[in-house]
Amino acid sequence: MKSKIEQLKNDALALLEKVSDRENLEALKTDVLGRKGKLNELMKEMMSLADDERKVIGQFANELKGSIESAFGDKERFMFEQEELRRAEDEWIDVTAPGNFPDAGHLHPVTQTMVEIEETFKKIGFTAARIPEIDWDYYVFESLNMPGDHPARDDWETFFVDGPEGPKGKLVLTPHTSNSQVRVMENQKPPIRMININRTYRRQSDTRHLSMFHQFEGLVVDRGITITHLKGVLDYFAKTYFGPNRTTRLRPHHFRFTEPSFEIDISCGVCNADPSVNCRLCKEGWMELGGAGMVHPNVLKSGGLNPEEFSGFAFGWGVERTMMMKEGMNIDDIRMLYKNDLRFVKQF
Repeated sequence: MKSKIEQLKNDALALLEKVSDRENLEALKTDVLGRKGKLNELMKEMMSLADDERKVIGQFANELKGSIESAFGDKERFMFEQEELRRAEDEWIDVTAPGNFPDAGHLHPVTQTMVEIEETFKKIGFTAARIPEIDWDYYVFESLNMPGDHPARDDWETFFVDGPEGPKGKLVLTPHTSNSQVRVMENQKPPIRMININRTYRRQSDTRHLSMFHQFEGLVVDRGITITHLKGVLDYFAKTYFGPNRTTRLRPHHFRFTEPSFEIDISCGVCNADPSVNCRLCKEGWMELGGAGMVHPNVLKSGGLNPEEFSGFAFGWGVERTMMMKEGMNIDDIRMLYKNDLRFVKQF
C-alpha cells in the first residue's frame, strides 16, 4: 500500500512537470486529488488493513497528499505569474505616446458659408427668417408679379409637387428664395431687414448650375429706401465677405418682382477677372451672383403695404456661387461641392 501511494505521487509529479496550460492542470488535479480521484481510491483500500497498519499508512498517505497539493499549488502560481507577464507584454501602454483620437466630422463648406453670410448681414441689423422650401405658387410666383403664362411657371422649368391644389394654388419646390418677401411683409410691419437662406430647385445642371442649390434672400422695406441703400449693402457684403480687392458691378436686367432690376456680378476669383484665361467657370472674367432691385409696387401691395408710403429693395444670390468666388477657393465646377469626396471636404 505504501509503495502504491509513493508511485502515485511520483506519477503525479512527473505529469505535473509536463502540464503547460490551466485546462490540463485542472484535469490532472481532479484525476489525482478529486473526490473520485486516484488518491481517494487508494485511501479506500486502507479500510481492509489492520488498525495499526491503517494508522501508519494513513499518516503516510496524508503527508504525501500534502506534498502533492503543495506541488499543484506551486504549479498554479507559476502559471499565473507567466500569464501576468504575457498580459503585461501584450497590453503594455506607453503613457507618454500621444493619443489616437477618432476622426471627427465638421460642417460642410456650404453650411459654413451659410453661417458666415447670415452673420455678416446680422452685423448691419438684418434678422434671419425661415421660410418653407415647399410653398404655394401664390408666394413663389403670383404675389411676385408673375402672371400665369410666365416661363418660370412651366413644368419644364420648375418642380411642381404632384398633389391637390390649395387656396393659394399648387405646391412647388421653390426655384428661388423670393417667396420669403411677401410672407415676411404679411407678418411684419416696416422697418424690415430680413435675410433668408434656403434650398432652391431648378431643372438645370452644369458647371455653374445644380438642380438643388441654396440661395440667400435679402429684403429691406421702409420709408425713403433708394437704390443707393441697395448699392451700399451689396458693397458692404462684397468687401466684407470676398475681400477689399474684389469688385462688383450692376447690370440692368428685368425681373418681374423688382423695378428697376439688376444682375450682380463679381470679379472672378478663379481667373482673377482675366478674360484671356478662358476660365471654364466665368467665361469672361465676371461671375454672376444673382439678382437685385427695388421691390415692385405690386409686390408691396401683395404684402399689404402702400407703395406710395413704403419702398424697399431685395436681392437673391446663390450660396454655392458666393462660396466659389471667395478668395483662394479656386473651385471651377459647382457640382464638386456635392460629390461627397472626403479629399475635397476635409480641406475645409
